[in-house]
Amino acid sequence: MPMKLMIVDDEPEVLKVLKALLESLGYEVLAMSDSREAARRVEQQKLDGIFVDAHMPHLDGPQLVRHIRNSTSNSSVPIVMLTGYDDVETMRAGFRAGITFFLAKPPQLAHLAGVLRPLHGAMLREKRSYIRLPLRTIVNCRTEKTQFTSASLNIGEGGMLLEQSGGLAVGEEVELRFSIPQKQGLLNPRARVVRKEPSDRIAVQFLDISPGDRLAIQEYISGVVKD
Repeated sequence: MPMKLMIVDDEPEVLKVLKALLESLGYEVLAMSDSREAARRVEQQKLDGIFVDAHMPHLDGPQLVRHIRNSTSNSSVPIVMLTGYDDVETMRAGFRAGITFFLAKPPQLAHLAGVLRPLHGAMLREKRSYIRLPLRTIVNCRTEKTQFTSASLNIGEGGMLLEQSGGLAVGEEVELRFSIPQKQGLLNPRARVVRKEPSDRIAVQFLDISPGDRLAIQEYISGVVKD
């Protein structure tokens, strides 16, 4: 499955050229000219990378980047800002907002490929962190105020989906204890509720997880089985 990138630029010609260049490199591209619509889209759809113009009406580049960094699904996605080489103040504002790289306008294939090479590994890690595999296991949940038992529906490197919320609200933190196949002992990560779903289900994002627990989840997802 190709990686999905979003481009946001109010200049139609730049949008057209950059979309064609990225598609020629094998990426699936969503091109948008309205930064307000882009802000809505990042709340609804998981992306592998985002290209943002520095200067746009409505939400400019740094404002849109801050919105992306505060989103639930795309907070850690690699972001490339499009600007001129000599636009130092815009670059500073971009870095403060959370930009990963800059790309000079007008975009050229050689420059684009040079930016994508170091970004590709980051995009692969980001994509892998959102892979979800089915997992049915009992999950003991504990907060400062309550303790309850739930059950998982799926798991990924970044979090898991639970059947029962125990009354937790979005934003609340919870300590989890659960087992997974081929792993001795219990995993014990801390997590935050990031989404509530119908039938009292909640999606939680891991916040504090030991290297051993993370490795166990990676091995479960990749199908690695230890003797």
